Amino acid sequence: MDIAEILTKDEPGKRHLLLGNEAIARGAIEAGLELASTYPGTPSSEIGDSLFRAVKQGKYFFEYCTNEKVAMEVAGAAAVANARSLVIMKHVGLNVASDAFMTLNYIGVRAGLVIVSADDPGCWSSQNEQDNRLYAMLGDTMMLEPADPQEAKEMTIAAFDLSEELEQPVLLRVTTRVSHTRAGVELGPIREPRNNPNFERDPFRFVTVPSVARIRHPILVEKVKQATELSEKSEWNRIYDKGRLGIITSGVSFNYVMEALEALQIKAAIFKIGMTYPLPKKKLQKFIASKEQVIVVEELKPYLENHARAFSQEESIITPILGKSQGYFSEIGELSPRKVMEGIAQALGKEIPPDFRAIDEKFSEDLVESPPRPPILCAGCPHRATFYEVATATGRKGVYPTDIGCYTLAIQPPLEMADLLLCMGSSIGTSCGLTAVLDKPIIGAIGDSTFFHSGIPGLVNAVYNQHPVKIIVVDNHTTAMTGHQPHPGTGITGMGVKGQGISIEEVARGVGIQFVKVINPLKVKESIRAIREAVSFDGPAVIISRSPCALVERARKRRENEPIIPYEVNPEVCQGCRVCIDKLGCAAAIWEGEHAAIDSDLCSGCGVCAEICPYKAIREIEINERV
Repeated sequence: MDIAEILTKDEPGKRHLLLGNEAIARGAIEAGLELASTYPGTPSSEIGDSLFRAVKQGKYFFEYCTNEKVAMEVAGAAAVANARSLVIMKHVGLNVASDAFMTLNYIGVRAGLVIVSADDPGCWSSQNEQDNRLYAMLGDTMMLEPADPQEAKEMTIAAFDLSEELEQPVLLRVTTRVSHTRAGVELGPIREPRNNPNFERDPFRFVTVPSVARIRHPILVEKVKQATELSEKSEWNRIYDKGRLGIITSGVSFNYVMEALEALQIKAAIFKIGMTYPLPKKKLQKFIASKEQVIVVEELKPYLENHARAFSQEESIITPILGKSQGYFSEIGELSPRKVMEGIAQALGKEIPPDFRAIDEKFSEDLVESPPRPPILCAGCPHRATFYEVATATGRKGVYPTDIGCYTLAIQPPLEMADLLLCMGSSIGTSCGLTAVLDKPIIGAIGDSTFFHSGIPGLVNAVYNQHPVKIIVVDNHTTAMTGHQPHPGTGITGMGVKGQGISIEEVARGVGIQFVKVINPLKVKESIRAIREAVSFDGPAVIISRSPCALVERARKRRENEPIIPYEVNPEVCQGCRVCIDKLGCAAAIWEGEHAAIDSDLCSGCGVCAEICPYKAIREIEINERV
């Protein structure tokens, strides 16, 4: 059964093996979802992708948006117009959406609005590991935090109901280990969408001029008080087991605590907090006061820990509260069962069980350390050719700001063409800043999806302030790094409809860029000439380097029974110059003895290595040699 059928088939009681993200998508559909919007970003991508795959069988509208702020505005407006809505993003996406998010909390909603923030402790696929529980505090927004895929589904449904009860948005915070864990999930009944959208005018609620905002802020504060009472009674804030030792935890850390206590053979009462904002103050105070010691186990910031101390101080509770402040747990990176076990043992002055030490020692003896394998650009990736061409055209004498996407991997040798990165769309803005203070070429790189996400304002700034930036838009026709989702340049919508794609070159010309050229990076000499022209142009210039993603192109060829013709090295001609390996660095190029070779299983047949080989030692495999 494919994911679309699992998500949309009304079969309560049936169990399926689902990712946490897929469970959230199912939960939204069970809740009567009417609209969902997203900008894809790992670890949240599978939620939107699952809804996209099921949209034809579902009864909701789905949209891939230009960026997270737009996605928040789309879903927020739909919820104001009485349609149950879901908006999905990764943690840093909430930074982009925060302008709309902060005011949306003031005006509230008329139907349920659930905002998914997928946090990434450990920076597995992100530029930071911020803790978005603090956004719940900042925006006075209710937050639920599941510990596993089953809870992820159930909390999604509960979040819609909670949102409607108080007419406020609800944040659903997941982390990478919940989003990407696969577990058995029991399905519930699917509610029929109400299909009763309507917009009732109320400008003195929904139009936040200062006089309205001043009225709405006290209402928001009152809503938080109501939410706090709900938190005190919430089924998601549960105490497990008994004991004089208390442990406060939430999310995936709860699972690690359970494993650690079993391994250490420690009895403790565990306060598992599922509604992480607002916290159940009275319930926490009572719990802490009844314990001899309390240990707080959580990832990243000491959010629960600091609140536990503050709540205790209010009631003069003197129970010791142990956690990150004493160094038992780190504020950096993910937790794990082992880290939690060590932290709890250290806090209690206990030894790690000898059998665990023996396992560690045996594992260390038997372990054959695998060589490091950093992420690299795929074999045949057009971005690799583009950056080789930029390096060749500029002699590596410029500064090369980069952006968020596959092309960020050009930081790796041998390309090493990434010098500065802040966030989505920043390559153009940082290029402007560098041109203002440096007298050398500044060549920024940005992807096609990222260009539409937040690159255009930077380009407008470059024209307006006359910054002579040179921008390379690496256009591979997809949002590749997060799972090949469509974007405005493709013209494919979240409903699967093919429309008119938006031309990057026309946008660049429309904002006033005088030098705009489109190149095919697989044509190396032509591309190098065009890049040199752009660098020598007196003013801002844009090069669109356009060639499809190698993975998408390989899949297309297989689908259409078009042969993939790999290349090979003629060992009699190869002089061992290693240009294909040391300059281009294609993943399919390898070294065999005294000459280069090409792994035909990896080769996509792009032909770039053949173009740059100074001895013409690389050629397509002859027809009679092909398998």
